[in-house]
Amino acid sequence: MYLARSGLVAAVRPLLGSTLGWESVSVFLNTQLRALSAQPLRKGDVTAEEAIRHADHLPKKLLIDGAWVDAQSGKTMPVVDPRTEEVVLRVAEGDKADVDAAVAAARKAFDHGPWPRMSAKERGRVMYRLADLMERDREELAQLETLDNGKPIFFSRAADVPLSFDHLRYYAGWADKIQGKTIPVDGPYWAYTLHEPLGVVGQIIPWNFPLLMAAWKIAPALACGNTIVLKTAEQTPLTAMKLGQLALEAGLPPGVLNIISGYGPTAGAALVGNPGVDKIAFTGSTEVGRKIAGQVAQSLKPCTLELGGKSPVVVCKDVDIDKAVADTHFALFFNHGQCCAAGSRLYVHEAIYDEFIEKAVKAATTRRVGDPFGDVDQGPQVDQDQYNKILEYIDHGKNEGATLQCGGKARAGKGYYVEPTVFTDVKDSMKISREEIFGPVQCISKWSKMDEDSLKISREEIFGPVQCISKWSKMDEVIQRANNNAYGLAAGVFSNNIDEVNTLSRGIKSGTVWVNCYNLYDSAVPFGGYKDSGLGREKGEYALSNYTQVKAVYQPLVNPAWR
Repeated sequence: MYLARSGLVAAVRPLLGSTLGWESVSVFLNTQLRALSAQPLRKGDVTAEEAIRHADHLPKKLLIDGAWVDAQSGKTMPVVDPRTEEVVLRVAEGDKADVDAAVAAARKAFDHGPWPRMSAKERGRVMYRLADLMERDREELAQLETLDNGKPIFFSRAADVPLSFDHLRYYAGWADKIQGKTIPVDGPYWAYTLHEPLGVVGQIIPWNFPLLMAAWKIAPALACGNTIVLKTAEQTPLTAMKLGQLALEAGLPPGVLNIISGYGPTAGAALVGNPGVDKIAFTGSTEVGRKIAGQVAQSLKPCTLELGGKSPVVVCKDVDIDKAVADTHFALFFNHGQCCAAGSRLYVHEAIYDEFIEKAVKAATTRRVGDPFGDVDQGPQVDQDQYNKILEYIDHGKNEGATLQCGGKARAGKGYYVEPTVFTDVKDSMKISREEIFGPVQCISKWSKMDEDSLKISREEIFGPVQCISKWSKMDEVIQRANNNAYGLAAGVFSNNIDEVNTLSRGIKSGTVWVNCYNLYDSAVPFGGYKDSGLGREKGEYALSNYTQVKAVYQPLVNPAWR
């Protein structure tokens, strides 16, 4: 079936109950429709067995210098299906020796190869071809993403994959528009600047959006003329392997994109510490980001870090409550809560607080959890460690006296499934309010005065579907609470009063503020955080500065006509 705009919306609606955030999902998907082509977009018509067949045809090796090779140690690592907890295949496990070989290949490609020397327009054409190939194989990519990560196939098809090739196209268009300036100077001279590629870039991506995070990293680096060593998350290597195949088919020269699957303490640490790498880009936890920043500081190597967040969402009293509940539900539970920008601290005006809670709990109880290859809202968490972590946090909530409204346990049977969980009467000093859970657990707490416990909730990231709902009445106090944390990645504001919107969007210290919407990600708009949420920006024109070096050139003018 071929779906136009109206057809996609018609196909989406049966997947979502009216209390599950249809308004937000509709807005979110409609902004991405330009990335969808007239290719078949199927729903609910595929099984995991088909995805596994696609996975079996992947090279399952490391991509180094344009060739797929085994790890030098001969080791392999398992790829586990989060639906069944079973190993579906094994892939090469890279370590320091393989990283060193990949860096050497990237260095050779940068110092002597054609990529940084070809015209910017030609680089753009290769990137456009890669995007076209990704679009051609979008169904296979979507199936691999769902198999690897556990997210519902609908979201892989409608969001993750089209956003990824859209991102490649966006930066392909930038390739021939990266330019310096001519600067007037005193005397018979002229001066200009060049924006030159940095060289070999080491990039490390997370497991929550594997294909999209790979696209966010490689697209600006390639547009600027750099070469890359990409280290995938150990849980989710499959779509990067498919991306590597397509990059070679698109004509990317050998050594320009090298892909290493492996573990953080071995392959990741080796990449960060390799002296042949000119820049490190990392997306992941703040804890690991600090370690990377400390390591690269020893060599004064540039580093960008897109880290965690504990994002505040402020709901004012004049909103449509049903829509605000739907939008804030989507803000947290999207991607099973495994989203660094998840709206995990929710401040609801006291005038609508009780009604809001009742509807928020109802929204959670109607979420459909099950096989991500079916018509569900939530699949399994990504792996055993994340699954155990979420259940431990739920136990902490029970033991510390929070009131369990729904969920609170694992789903019976195989798979890393956790029931959508809502706690109320959550105090800000509780562990489930202070720390990152990164799972389907919503925390609702009352607030009526600015006490010390109220401030503690903001200090630590939960990094999961744990939404802390608090009551507020004064604008200056809610801004103070929203900002009283170590993070500043994103925030949400829900209000129909333009003065409130302006006050809150300017007063909250975060890299992104969504107003009357949430989880919108356009390739042209920068994304990154304040404070412990990272350094630098992904996406948009701003990301280009992360992958270029500025050079100033002076030249004399002999008998100039003017100066």
